[in-house]
Amino acid sequence: MVSRTVAQVRVVIAKCSVDYAGRLTAHLPLAARLLMIKADGSVLVHSDGGSYKPLNWMSPPCTLQVLDPDEDQCAAGFTEIWTVTQAKTGDRLVISIAEVISDSSHDLGVDPGLVKDGVEAHLQELLAEHIETLGDGYSTVRREFMTAVGPVDILAKDSEGVSVAVEIKRRGGIDGVEQLTRYLELMNRDPLLAPVNGVFAAQEIKPQARALAQDRGIRCVVLDYDALRGMDDPASRLF
Repeated sequence: MVSRTVAQVRVVIAKCSVDYAGRLTAHLPLAARLLMIKADGSVLVHSDGGSYKPLNWMSPPCTLQVLDPDEDQCAAGFTEIWTVTQAKTGDRLVISIAEVISDSSHDLGVDPGLVKDGVEAHLQELLAEHIETLGDGYSTVRREFMTAVGPVDILAKDSEGVSVAVEIKRRGGIDGVEQLTRYLELMNRDPLLAPVNGVFAAQEIKPQARALAQDRGIRCVVLDYDALRGMDDPASRLF
């Protein structure tokens, strides 16, 4: 048995089967897939479809062990067995390798992070300061809460103490809803955070994005930039 510490991104294309064992179980039959082992310890299994979304994954902190196959696994044609174990939950992702087509590692260097539009960044700052805009009893836990696939704009708590992930856009489209969905899927795997609800907040939300968000149980909130800045005068309104 060999334990490996990943110092850079490793990209493997292999014929493999995948089994997930934990609170849920899932099986992917033998096929050619893209395997990504990232420097933060996360492991992702991709197919040729589905855009950015992996078929299965294990978020950090986790450990990867590479084992020799047993007799039955050898007879089935497997040459390596990868076992990825989640440190907090004990969930396991078992990747049975039959053939490695390509295996390469890449040093991506230091990630400067997402550079936000000036208004969008200011919206995040203002909403964190005035989180009660989302509802009575809301409180800000932190801004830029990091996940394995990027930072959530704001992690908050509602009046009942339930975690809320808030994604902020100037103009809210389908891509933003997909981004928040990805964060929620990962965060809801963390027993220290789950359950996590989602809020998609923007100055303007496109109808298609609103429909998709509502279908996924994500609440939409339209933000008034001037009101958040304290520049909105209710007495000057006609309605």
